[in-house]
Amino acid sequence: MKKRLRGTIRVPGDKSISHRGIMLGSIAKGTTELTGFLDGADCRSTIRCFQEMGIDIIQEQDHVVIHGMGLHGLRSPVDTLDVGNSGTTTRLISGILAAQDFTSQLNGDASIQTRPMKRIMEPLNQMGANITSIRENGCAPLRIVGKPLHGIHYDSPVASAQVKSAILLAGLYADSETSVTEPSISRDHTERMLRGFGADIRTLGRTASVLPCQELHGQQLFIPGDISSAAYFIAAGLLSNDADIMIEHVNTNPTRAGILEVVRRMGGSVTLENQHDESGEPVADLHVVSSHLHGCEISGDLIPTLIDEIPVIAVMAAAAEGQTIIRDAAELKVKESDRIQSICDNLAAMGCNITPTDDGMIIEGGAPLHGAHIQTHADHRIAMAFTIASLLTDDDVMLDVPHCVTISYPRFYDDLASLYD
Repeated sequence: MKKRLRGTIRVPGDKSISHRGIMLGSIAKGTTELTGFLDGADCRSTIRCFQEMGIDIIQEQDHVVIHGMGLHGLRSPVDTLDVGNSGTTTRLISGILAAQDFTSQLNGDASIQTRPMKRIMEPLNQMGANITSIRENGCAPLRIVGKPLHGIHYDSPVASAQVKSAILLAGLYADSETSVTEPSISRDHTERMLRGFGADIRTLGRTASVLPCQELHGQQLFIPGDISSAAYFIAAGLLSNDADIMIEHVNTNPTRAGILEVVRRMGGSVTLENQHDESGEPVADLHVVSSHLHGCEISGDLIPTLIDEIPVIAVMAAAAEGQTIIRDAAELKVKESDRIQSICDNLAAMGCNITPTDDGMIIEGGAPLHGAHIQTHADHRIAMAFTIASLLTDDDVMLDVPHCVTISYPRFYDDLASLYD
């Protein structure tokens, strides 16, 4: 790596928790205050949607105050709710809108209009909702006619926190218990936060259940740093020569922190320091030092805990010694881009021996990388992963849409530059 990286940074607040804080704060009674909110494009889309439904939300950078109106306090929006590029906004808000006493429509950018929504439409409609794809292709724009809901037990075919959360949020309004069983455990921020806001929610193995709710109550939440954002600096530190990086105040929730297990398997050194709990989530400082990495297999139940980190994990694998195999990650095909193809095309352009598979990729690591023009497909995680890949060569690596990082990490380039020694 051409630059030595040293210093201390604090990455922006967790994206998943920021979204959920806005949503639950809006349908809770009283005031909710978020400190450490991710001021990125996706989370601002969530704010705008609830403001369009009459919720008073005041944001000053990473501090947000929400004056909630209770479970039944939302007003019918005048216009279509614009979810922007945010799949989290689209899927989770659908669970809330399904139970309202008004009709609403959701739409977003070109990427959102290709992402699969049947996965939430089907279980919500089983609960009595009336959600249709306006273009009849299973994607946004969606039309949601609010209806009385009944509880169900849903065996989800995918391990998806967005699917699970949409159903649990709808379950707050149902007439009986609602439960979801997943094939593997997905991130559990919704369950943790619902519990904190006063919902009667239980988890047993791969099943989460919620009882009908009379009221949620506003909370004060301190949002830790997003481990998905920290992942780029973990990779940069491991791959750099003589690196020593401290990433402060990162969410280490085990349903999200699969990258730490991958680092262990690859022989990397990331030490958790100052471990503690904050607002119902485990938090730690991550101490990263240079390491000699080797390939490994990444598959099975580990995949849902690191699905957003696979682009940068693939960069780590390209620089590691030996073969890395990533399996069971077909979900990558329906993210902001087809990330399997995006990763493989761009790493191949840089000189990596990489083969796409139906549900992942095979990476032969250790070959020197060279410059290339990177096609990001306006996908923030591809852009950030290949910015880290650019540090592995003295050649020019050009991103076609570098500014797409603002979706989740507006100050990414500045924070990376601050570590150059």
